[in-house]
Amino acid sequence: MASSLPRTAAVSAVVTAALAGGLLAGASTSAADTTDTVRIHDVQGSTRVSPLVGQRVTDVPGVVTGVRDHGSRGFWFQDPGGDGDAATSEGVFVFTSSKPTVAVGDAVTVSGTVTEYVPGGLNSGNQSLTQISKPTVTVVSSGNPVPAPVTVTARSVPDAYTPAGDPAAGGSVNGLPLRPDRYALDYYESLEGTNVRIGSSRVVGASNAHAELWVTVKPRENANRRGGTVYGSYESPNTGRLKVQSLVPLAQQPFPTANVGDVLAGVTEGPLDFNQYGGYTLTARTLGTLQDRGLVRERTRPQHRSELAVATYNVENLDPTDPQEKFDALAKAVVDNLASPDILALEEIQDDNGAKNDGTVTAGETLKRFTDAIAAAGGPAYAWRTVDPQDGKDGGEPGGNIRQVFLFNPARVSFTDRAGGDATTATGVVKERGKAALTLSPGRIAPADAAWENSRKPLAGEFTFRGRTVIVVANHFGSKGGDESIVGHRQPPNRSSEVKRLQQARVVNAFVKDVLAVQRDADVVVLGDINDFEFSDTTKALTDGGALRAAVTSLPRSERYSYVFQGNSQVLDQILTSPGIRHFSYDSVHINAEFADQNSDHDPQVLRFRP
Repeated sequence: MASSLPRTAAVSAVVTAALAGGLLAGASTSAADTTDTVRIHDVQGSTRVSPLVGQRVTDVPGVVTGVRDHGSRGFWFQDPGGDGDAATSEGVFVFTSSKPTVAVGDAVTVSGTVTEYVPGGLNSGNQSLTQISKPTVTVVSSGNPVPAPVTVTARSVPDAYTPAGDPAAGGSVNGLPLRPDRYALDYYESLEGTNVRIGSSRVVGASNAHAELWVTVKPRENANRRGGTVYGSYESPNTGRLKVQSLVPLAQQPFPTANVGDVLAGVTEGPLDFNQYGGYTLTARTLGTLQDRGLVRERTRPQHRSELAVATYNVENLDPTDPQEKFDALAKAVVDNLASPDILALEEIQDDNGAKNDGTVTAGETLKRFTDAIAAAGGPAYAWRTVDPQDGKDGGEPGGNIRQVFLFNPARVSFTDRAGGDATTATGVVKERGKAALTLSPGRIAPADAAWENSRKPLAGEFTFRGRTVIVVANHFGSKGGDESIVGHRQPPNRSSEVKRLQQARVVNAFVKDVLAVQRDADVVVLGDINDFEFSDTTKALTDGGALRAAVTSLPRSERYSYVFQGNSQVLDQILTSPGIRHFSYDSVHINAEFADQNSDHDPQVLRFRP
């Protein structure tokens, strides 16, 4: 499973060395053996990092609560007694590296070295998982009752998410005493390795290929009408979210196929783990029963005759090596769910042989297969315009050469072709008969600017609808790769990827201002996979000076999302409008992100207006 990476001895040694170097505050670096009787709560301590890290412990007692014989092999065990301190967990993971030889209910004693394992590596910013490594395990007896679970509920999880990190420790919370009664992340950390239980809980992140899903124990927390939990600000990361995996082999018990809004009913119980992909995870010995609540894919309304419908859709690395079923499903969505928009900006169209890295940059075969599939599904005979990228210069999957593409319905809208646009030549803005016009159409915006290094360059096109010029800019901004997790040890987390998107947003904003300087009431639509939230600095830079408005803000806050990540429904795809577009209808069409069965991981967006 992708969230259970092997914990090699080398990694553990590096982590221990980093702890000794002070990278994780509050760590003891002594390698001396302990002499007093050590219990699990002594190993866990009252901060995120064990006070015994690097030390060897002997004959730590407890009862096995869960066994994992795949991925990161080992078992959890727990002290049935405890010290009565809510900040110190009574459970801990034992990393065995090979298949464990214990069973749930075994009373054991464990000797080994206390280590702190950082899922994803030291540079990930993730919190560490306290564990006992290189263990010697003695089974004292079998068939014992598992320690009673801690029930995680809406009332038990604090509403405040996390304390601010210690500035003297680089913003880390590692050395801060846990306050499980005040902060949600402290609460979950105080239960690390502990046997926990949740009752019937709503699914807020669909099940995926790694056999995991997300639920919330706080059904009213930033809820939307389709069952999700909306991520509406950096200060509201939704404390009730919890990832669920199963410890039962899939061959023995298939993992449920769940959509957002379904309910994991009954009891789900098992040890609380921490892993790279999402943080705190209930690894279930006992998995609740899925109740299907019948989530339906949305259909937007057709545009009126006098309305121009402009849409954006990230089609997730579409190329001719994909099965015809993917082309057909995406095409059906364009026709049935998006009502065949007049202009459709596509992101992640790959070249004609996909990820094969042989210098191919054309995408005619990809686009012909897609437009043919749309026509076969009953849609219009779309034409297309794009600019092929330089090989390997626009990021994305190596060899894939993703780019943005305009599809348009020539029966409803015309494209103004102005020759000369290529991968390295910038389009500009001129006045033509008193109106703003592009020098190159299609053309790329400032492709030589450092903002677009190893990233997709914006594609600009000039269209005419009912005699009115509309300039459309299709974007695919830099990804969030490299950002620290919201469950990381640095709080607030470092969002390093924002730097590039902020630069990109400023370039696009400047271009729109150039258009408006020529024609104040020009109709400009900026759209695409912006890879950032409606409340982000990226969006603020795009809208600077009133040049653009983020159309998603016209929706109620509970409906602002196009993507679901780790149980948070959030905005990544956007359409922004110039001031000349005074009235519009905007729809985020939810057909993918909330579903286990996805044709893309993004939901498309549609804007309708009368130019």
